[in-house]
Amino acid sequence: MKLNNFIYILLAAYLATFLRLIINNNFFISIIGSFFVGFFINKRLSCSIKKILLSGFFSCFTSFSGFIYFLYKILDQGDWIKFIIFFNLIIIVNLFTMIIGFWISRKVT
Repeated sequence: MKLNNFIYILLAAYLATFLRLIINNNFFISIIGSFFVGFFINKRLSCSIKKILLSGFFSCFTSFSGFIYFLYKILDQGDWIKFIIFFNLIIIVNLFTMIIGFWISRKVT
């Protein structure tokens, strides 16, 4: 991989982190990110563009640590039922959102 691609990945990660701080809502961020990951997976993009978008931008934008921290706060309150419900709900909603993004991407092309 070229040095330029690494720089572009770093810039994409920086932009994603900045947007994440502006939005400051883990659930909304994960929904948006899942939709666009599904949308761009189906597109015929070059390998370097996919790496910049998927590894650089969306991995920082929809960081797993935000999801884990949200669940930790629920678990720290001792509410196991709420933890299990939110854990499953977040995964299912994000999976369906990604599938919808994939489906819309196929319809657009």
